[in-house]
Amino acid sequence: MARRGSGNSRPAAGQPDERTDARERALILLYEAESKVIAPSDVLAAQISPADELTTLLVQGVESNMVALDAAIAKHAKGWTLQRMPTIDRNVLRIAAFELMGRPEVPVAVVLDEAVELAKRFSTDDSGRFVNGVLSALVPVLRAA
Repeated sequence: MARRGSGNSRPAAGQPDERTDARERALILLYEAESKVIAPSDVLAAQISPADELTTLLVQGVESNMVALDAAIAKHAKGWTLQRMPTIDRNVLRIAAFELMGRPEVPVAVVLDEAVELAKRFSTDDSGRFVNGVLSALVPVLRAA
C-alpha cells in the first residue's frame, strides 16, 4: 500500500489510514508496556511482526520524552493526576503530546482529532472530551507558533 504523505490529510471515508493504524498500534504497545511495567522499547523489540516506521517513532518518542510529556500533561489536566487517569487516556495524551512537540509537520487539528478518536474508541464515554480539553491546553505549550 502506498504511503499517503506525512500525516497532513485524511483518506476518503471508509478507507484505512496507515497513520491512524500506526497511532493505534503505538497506543496498544504503550498500554502493554505500562501494564507489564516494562520499557516500551522492549515491547516494541519483542513484536513478531516489526512495527512500521511511524509506530516505532511514536513509541520511541514517547519513551524518550516521557518525563517532559508527563509533566506537561499533569500540569494541564486540571483536577486529575496522571495516576488517576485511565491508562488508555494517559497513553493517548502522551502520543498526541509527543506529536505536538516532535512532529511539527502534522497539523494540530489532525493530532487532536486522532487522539480524540482513539480515546472515544478505546476508553470511557467521557474520554474524548477529556483528551480534547487537555490537548487544547497543551497546544500553545508544545507547538511553537
